[in-house]
Amino acid sequence: MAAAEKTSFLTRIRAALPGLHPSERQLAEAILNFPGQLASYTATELAQMAGVSNATVTRFVRRIGYASFEEARQAVRAEQSAGTALFRVNRTTAPPEGRIARHLEQGHRNLADSLAHLNEAEIAELVATMATARRLRMIGFRAGQPFARYLAWQTIQVHADVAALPRDGETLAESLADLGPGDCVLVFALRRPHRQITALIREIADSGAALALIGDLPGLPALPARWHLPCATPGAGALFDHVGVMALCGLLASALIEESGPEGRTRLSAIEKIHDALDEI
Repeated sequence: MAAAEKTSFLTRIRAALPGLHPSERQLAEAILNFPGQLASYTATELAQMAGVSNATVTRFVRRIGYASFEEARQAVRAEQSAGTALFRVNRTTAPPEGRIARHLEQGHRNLADSLAHLNEAEIAELVATMATARRLRMIGFRAGQPFARYLAWQTIQVHADVAALPRDGETLAESLADLGPGDCVLVFALRRPHRQITALIREIADSGAALALIGDLPGLPALPARWHLPCATPGAGALFDHVGVMALCGLLASALIEESGPEGRTRLSAIEKIHDALDEI
């Protein structure tokens, strides 16, 4: 793929700004304020919104490297889908009235869409593998990191060797070097992902560790893993809604505690005994 094709929509506009004609600059500044609008506007609507001519729109999209307005619009739609918050902010914001209801309704949908499709046997197999794994590792970046940390925090109550990776100060290579058969890794693959996410997943799969992928990345089922657990994350506003991801974390942690049996209860008792001795909680 040519380097120009990899350049983001906004980067193209900012790079072109110094050489733009006044009317093109006026259009560019209007787009930079609300770039996501381009996904739903026609060329005529965009021209009217910016106060320029249709010919200016045509010249502008060609100047920033697109063959047509439609090609530029598809690029914006791709960035919206990738999760860029700036591309999800509209010029006309939704009224505050009903905001709570909209978010509640979307959260309910995401919760149902994330959990309803799960296969009981598949979840049972994953939980059993987590329970018997030599090492249990959770990996997440950006939006995925707090979920990795949360799941690690809950499961360490019944599993002695749990960690969220990468640990502070570690490189990815240092975090992954010891993985192998007998280990279990859960990766939170959420938009917008770390640039090395695909290579990371392949590296873990090649290590022989049992791998589960949790997230909303397009093409998630095609990535090499033993379990694929897609989560619905559409948002009622500019941000993605992760209520389904959190519910899945709760499901896995609770199931693992139940699966751990007498061994898990022994560890739980030891933890509570030390809590009492330290007067820690």
